[in-house]
Amino acid sequence: MNEISPAEAIQSQHEEATRFGVLGAISLAHLLNDMMQSLIVAIYPLLKGDFQLSFFQIGAITLTFQLTASLLQPVVGMVTDKRPMPYSLPIGMCFTLCGLALLSVAPSYAILLIAVALIGCGSSVFHPESSRVARLASGGRYGFAQSVFMIGGNVGSALGPLLAGWVVLRDGRGSVGWATLIALLAIVVLLQVGRWYQAHLNERKHRRVAEGARYPKPLVARTIGVLLLLLFSKYFYLASISSYYEFYLIHQFGLSARSATIHLFVYLAAVAVGSMIGGPIGDRIGRKTVIWISILGVAPFTLLLPHVGLIWTTALSVVIGLGIASAFPAIIVYAQDMVPHRIGVMSGLFYGFSFGMGGIGAAVLGVIADHYGIVFVYQVCAFLPLLGVLAVFLPDIRPPARAIRVNSEST
Repeated sequence: MNEISPAEAIQSQHEEATRFGVLGAISLAHLLNDMMQSLIVAIYPLLKGDFQLSFFQIGAITLTFQLTASLLQPVVGMVTDKRPMPYSLPIGMCFTLCGLALLSVAPSYAILLIAVALIGCGSSVFHPESSRVARLASGGRYGFAQSVFMIGGNVGSALGPLLAGWVVLRDGRGSVGWATLIALLAIVVLLQVGRWYQAHLNERKHRRVAEGARYPKPLVARTIGVLLLLLFSKYFYLASISSYYEFYLIHQFGLSARSATIHLFVYLAAVAVGSMIGGPIGDRIGRKTVIWISILGVAPFTLLLPHVGLIWTTALSVVIGLGIASAFPAIIVYAQDMVPHRIGVMSGLFYGFSFGMGGIGAAVLGVIADHYGIVFVYQVCAFLPLLGVLAVFLPDIRPPARAIRVNSEST
């Protein structure tokens, strides 16, 4: 048996080519997946009218989706860490397809919640395994790969409101059924990704990969706790915009529902750009610095947002979207670097927690909006990014090196 030195292992890790085709495919699938998911939020004004919903019931829709998407993700990650399932990705997308079909014809609020839960189940399978694929295809450029993966999701989230404004809000809820064609396209793309994933696993059967540089368990636990608190501040604030920004604009500035979707698109487009730049910058200057700046740095802008006119509201939403979105790729890769032998669990935990916080935030903020008004929601949430100061407790870590042992018979 021949062994390569640790120095050669590190060199091999970084010389491995970045699989841009795979990254592009998984990013496209993320775009399609999140485009379909964002339709739910974008048609809230339509659903509110169709079913005579309160703000709390609107928040409960988000909560149902986010909880089904979040609670299952760590479980999926734990299972696939032990037994990778390359073709689980297209299977998960089938749940989304069924949920969209049911959403378009749901006759009652209860059936509507079931449809949303099915879409959440599809998301719970998609995100942890897709994040793992992105890391496997990174060629050592972990932050870059996660940003490419996330940009697809954020672009899809930005396109969803436009699709809703041009089609669903105009033609009615039944037109959501056309989105099943998007789900079918995503299934085709994910079948190709699954084929590469399976081939990659077959190649690795001839290698034993041992992750190096493990960190002490107390340090890992403390660091993960801080990262989760930072995600709490980020996603509670994002819930105030993602779920209620249209209502805020309609109430505060008298916009129509279709005009409000345009402003939501502008904000979500800024989020997409922010997610793209966060990973590569973290690769260069360190993840801790990016996390610190992106969360705490937007606090002055969130505090100002509830007190300005429409033009400045739109401008500030762009700055906030750019800043706060750049944190997530840095956070997810930071967590993966801390526990490199549990990529699926870390991906599932952080994606799941972010979804869960978004859902709980939407429900809690819905209750506050019902009692105190939508403007008050933005005045309270403006203080959440100040929790970014907790980043001072994060250690400054770098990706651990991997020692690779090749199994071969010596000659």
